[in-house]
Amino acid sequence: MVHSRHAVPFVFVTVLIDMIGFGIVLPVLPGLIMEITGESLAQAAAYSGFLLTAYALLQFFFAPVLGSLSDRFGRRPVLLCSLFMYAVNYCLAGLAGSLLWLFAGRIMTGIAGATHATANALVADITPPEQRAQSFGLLGMAIGLGFIFGPALGGLLGELGPRAPFYAAAALALLNCIYGFFMLPETLPPEQRRAFDWRRANPFGALSRIAEFPGLMGLAIVMLFYNLGHHVYPSVWAYFGLERFGWGSSEVGLSLTAVGVMMAISQGGLIRVVVPRIGPARTALLAFFAAFAAYLGFAFVQTIPALAMLIMLSAIGNLLGPSVQSIMSNQVPQNEQGELQGVLASLSSVGAIIGPLLMTQLFARYSDTEGLYLPGAPFLAAACLTLGALLLFAYNCRTEIRTGVTAKPTAG
Repeated sequence: MVHSRHAVPFVFVTVLIDMIGFGIVLPVLPGLIMEITGESLAQAAAYSGFLLTAYALLQFFFAPVLGSLSDRFGRRPVLLCSLFMYAVNYCLAGLAGSLLWLFAGRIMTGIAGATHATANALVADITPPEQRAQSFGLLGMAIGLGFIFGPALGGLLGELGPRAPFYAAAALALLNCIYGFFMLPETLPPEQRRAFDWRRANPFGALSRIAEFPGLMGLAIVMLFYNLGHHVYPSVWAYFGLERFGWGSSEVGLSLTAVGVMMAISQGGLIRVVVPRIGPARTALLAFFAAFAAYLGFAFVQTIPALAMLIMLSAIGNLLGPSVQSIMSNQVPQNEQGELQGVLASLSSVGAIIGPLLMTQLFARYSDTEGLYLPGAPFLAAACLTLGALLLFAYNCRTEIRTGVTAKPTAG
């Protein structure tokens, strides 16, 4: 196992800046789409669903390729290429004069969208199996901090126009790419690398490989269902706030900042207390219940104080991803961590293909003045999907939940 005092800090900063770049555009995306298309808020939400799906569809096919490439050539070159493509995407979005430009940028980022998968594989390279839940939680903390600074900065820059945050995001991504070029070490030694195989470097071949490990396929399906529901946040949160509470870009930014604060607290601090005491499986079960309850609350919330309480409750749900991810990572040898993270990224992409379309179309349908008016309908759908994931997880990890002990890591 390779250790480097620069690796984890760099990956933390990489994910942090990546999420700042992502969060910085959320408050202004509705306004940009409406500016380009001249359509209503409901129709802009529908368009945004297709934009998110275009990204996810390309990532579904290319994430296993990039994960396998990182197992063959190392984490560093794949990660740096991904960061550079993110910078290009944000430039295209800022210059966009039509939806076609926006789609082009999302497609490019989908092809190179291996930042999180490669970062997770890098963390698995340098972290002992029993500490991986906490390390994955550290990356979750970076995501949370990104959502603190990103939306807040986006809301402020949005006052200059809906395109300004995109240029700022491009600058951040490019700056991080340059920083990584000089500072990021390689964490996968040559003797641990494996040959690249196209039969495994595709989502279907990689899934068949994952199926060879007992219990992994069931947990992969759990993550798929959970991700389907979790995409309600990036898909409709800004539109929901505009419709339910009449927010502007600054209010959307502040609300997402609150979400980020709670995410950082839960994944950067709370997980380091909860997982060592009750284990990853029981932590994930607790997180499932919290996420389910929060989705139900968001569907019918009417006041800002109630919304704040639900945001705090949903923060407990953020313990789920690192916990389940550590259970899965501990069953896979080091030279297949990139492949595993690529599969997880592909499954996340399946959620991102279906989830945004489902959530944005539900929002567009039930925020219309005709027929049943229920802007919170996407959150009801998320609650149902989370309940299904909870039941499947409880079945697959019944032994770990009962004993509080996870399965022993597979030897590499």
